[in-house]
Amino acid sequence: MAEIDWEEPFCGEGNNCFRIGTDAEGNAYIAVAGQEDAPLVDTGEALRALIREIKAGRVDHLL
Repeated sequence: MAEIDWEEPFCGEGNNCFRIGTDAEGNAYIAVAGQEDAPLVDTGEALRALIREIKAGRVDHLL
């Protein structure tokens, strides 16, 4: 697995904490904080699209 540069955890209300990371190849990762060994991976643009949808309130049920 590529080396992932993880950002600080983002914690919503309650105990939902997620981390976002990137690697040198331009892939983006998202994982539950503490479970970074099993992240979801996609392109950086796909992760940005997901974050935009969450911020717009269209996919808040994922959190």
